[in-house]
Parts: sequence; C-alpha cells; structure tokens
Amino acid sequence: MSSSEPSTDIVVERTLIQSSATAFPTNPRTLADVREEVAQSLALRMITKARTIDGVRIGVHFTFSKKDDGRFLRLVTSHIRARLPSSRYLFAIATTGASPTSRGTRGGTRTSNALVICGSDEDDVQRAVLLASSKFLGRVDAVQNTGTLLAASVRHIGSSYDDAALWDVLSKSVRTPIDPLLPPPGSRSIDQLLSDARSKLERMTPRQAYDALHDPTYPMPVFLVDIRPASQRAREGGIHGSLIIERNVLEWRFDPRCEARLAIADRYDLKIIIYCQEGYTSSLAAASLHELGLLNATDIVGGFAAWGAAGLPGQIRPPSTISDEESYQISQPSFDSDDVIDGV
Repeated sequence: MSSSEPSTDIVVERTLIQSSATAFPTNPRTLADVREEVAQSLALRMITKARTIDGVRIGVHFTFSKKDDGRFLRLVTSHIRARLPSSRYLFAIATTGASPTSRGTRGGTRTSNALVICGSDEDDVQRAVLLASSKFLGRVDAVQNTGTLLAASVRHIGSSYDDAALWDVLSKSVRTPIDPLLPPPGSRSIDQLLSDARSKLERMTPRQAYDALHDPTYPMPVFLVDIRPASQRAREGGIHGSLIIERNVLEWRFDPRCEARLAIADRYDLKIIIYCQEGYTSSLAAASLHELGLLNATDIVGGFAAWGAAGLPGQIRPPSTISDEESYQISQPSFDSDDVIDGV
C-alpha cells in the first residue's frame, strides 16, 4: 500500500463517524418541522391535482385527522397562497376520522372535524360559504369566517356525499356569471333528457307489453306499473291488475337495497313495464330505474292512451304474488311518501 493512501482502519472509522453524524444530527427535526413538511406536500398535491373552471383552480381534499386540525389546515392554506400568489383559486380541505383533540367530557370521541375553504377572491369564498351551508344542514358546530378563509367544525365529514357536495360548491362558486336567458354549459333540454333516457330502454308497444304480461314462459317476473297521479287515474281510468306506484316514490319501492322497497323488489332482473298517460314521463322513470341496476325496466310507447287505442282489455292477469280476486294497488304505503324521501 502506498504511504499516501489511508489505511483500511482509517477509512472504516471515517465512514462510521459520517454515519453517526447522519443518524444523530446536531439539529434533529421537531414535530413542527414534520407538520410543516406534510403541509407543504399536501398543498403541492392539491395544486397539482386541481381542476380548472372558467380560469379558476379548484380542489377538494380529505386528510386524516391530526392534532390541532384547524391550525394544520391553515398551515396548508398558507402554503397554497405562497405558491399561487397571482392565481385565482378556491380550495376545500377537511380532516376525517376521530380527532385526537375532540374528546367528549365522558371519554367518548366526538366526530366533528375541521373544514377549511380558502380562496384568492373573497367573493368566491363567500359564495362557497352560502352554498356549503345548505349542504351540511345540522352538522356544523362552529364557524369562523375571515373573508378569504372559512374555518368550520363539521360532524361526520368525509363521505362520498361530502366529497361530491364540496366539488359542487366550489364549481358553482367560481363560474363566470352568464346571460340568464342562455342555457348554462352542460345543461340539457327536456327533449335531450328524454332522448338520452329512451336510448337506454327496449321500449314496448302496448301489444308487446300485454303479451309479455300473459306469457307463462317469460324468463323473469313481469310487472305493469302505473305511475300516474290519482287525479289522472280517476279521470282517465286505468288497467286493473297493474301496480299503482306514483312517480314520487318509484325508486324507493323498487331499489332492492332500500328498506322501503316492495316485497317483490328483491332481485335485479325484474321486467318492470311502466306506463303514464302518453309515454313521456314513463321513459324518464324507467331510465331512473336503470340507474339503480334494474336494467330490464322499460315503458310503453304512447302510454295508457295508446293501450286504449289498441283496443286492449282494461284488465290484465294479476301478478302471481296475489290471488285473482285481489287488485294489486299500492297507492297507500304503510308510511307517508314524504317520510321515505326525507329519510333517505
């Protein structure tokens, strides 16, 4: 070995000293340093994943609850502000889970967490405050509004509803005012809604519906459903043997996952044939059942008026779940329709 080269022992010792210096720095990181780093990382992530609407960056983010949630979220907003000094933005950040600082007086854990809405424009933030207040009715424990920043304590936050609600709040808050006489971007006319609904359906003529209802070999249960209001049924008549389920409770009665469903609505392959008076509302109703997973739902072309014009009987064979002497009418459920809707 050359005399100018360090010995192996010296090299090993130097390596150990350097390793020790790395493992035990003279200025170890504090908890505040870690929180600062996490806040910076979260702010950068939100900015990177932000959507742009009418030139404004918006974003929603949920993070696990930490000690002193409110202060931490304010720290995140300060980093967003520092990184977007001249940009217009609106962000919502909330913590989820049981907060370490929100213990009840009897040892229980409250479920209130922090929500912060921050923006570069005070008008954007205040519009968001007004919209958000209607999204979290009865769930807000405390609010602090400072113009460009809203800090609130909200119970049970973090669900898919909350995520969608906050995105909706931010999107509507930053949209550029439009001519009230022009349709807003993304809106559709009733003709478009009807066309889109019917594109999902295998619509039936009155004769096809009648034949399916009386075909003992049909591969799945078939039900004829009258969704017209009582006044229209009284004025126009109806088809004896059909289920009478008014439009305002239809989804609750046929969703197999809903506690308010009918006893027959325990499977997803039901052939539900809906009719209204002329075959318009019924198409929208059948498409709505498709959204629930009832992909065989359809309606009658021309509705009850077309059924009568085709000369078909005013009575069909009742569903196999009841006797021939019974009419299968469900116009008066065991609880009010309004209660069903309010409870969902």
